[in-house]
Amino acid sequence: MMTTTPTALANKRLAVLISGGGSNLKAIHHAIENGLLTDAEIVLVVSDKPTAKGLEWAFTQGLKTALISPALCKEAEVSFEAVLLDALLEHQVDVIVLAGFLRIFKAEVLTAFAGKIVNIHPSLLPAYGGKGMYGAFVHEAVLANQEAHTGCTVHLVTADVDEGEVLGQAKVPVLPNDTVETLAQRVLEQEHRLYAEVLQRWLPTI
Repeated sequence: MMTTTPTALANKRLAVLISGGGSNLKAIHHAIENGLLTDAEIVLVVSDKPTAKGLEWAFTQGLKTALISPALCKEAEVSFEAVLLDALLEHQVDVIVLAGFLRIFKAEVLTAFAGKIVNIHPSLLPAYGGKGMYGAFVHEAVLANQEAHTGCTVHLVTADVDEGEVLGQAKVPVLPNDTVETLAQRVLEQEHRLYAEVLQRWLPTI
């Protein structure tokens, strides 16, 4: 009697979107390279800013990259979302991973990738989330309010900013002598660990 070998599941094809240095992009890439994040591959790295150092780094790693400039899209009278969707479809992307990407998506992208867009935020959502709350602004608010703890959150992206389902969190203590910079660094260290762990759990479920 003939037997058949089960077909291995195809890797989830990730597009990682950045606006800056891409440290979470690097962490995800390293997790894949080291076997900590399996059945996933980065097929595209997109930046909306030409100055994003993470885009240059991705190119040196042999990853496919795309710069989509909102200003150039406006000049060409095409929407940023339309150009982005074309790139995502061209590369057969399954999941969008936001890693320091500062634009808020409009309905076209949210609809096309409903339930398949994830973001990491530098606080324990729902605390310190919403429009205008990103990067140093979050850490400044945490320190100003003398919080005992902060952290980071991986969540689904929806039309309501930072209000999608929470997929994972990591807690970070706020120390008496913390500055924005020292707190940001400790939170970022946890982001790098948490993002890959959450993706490893979550990707097989979609």
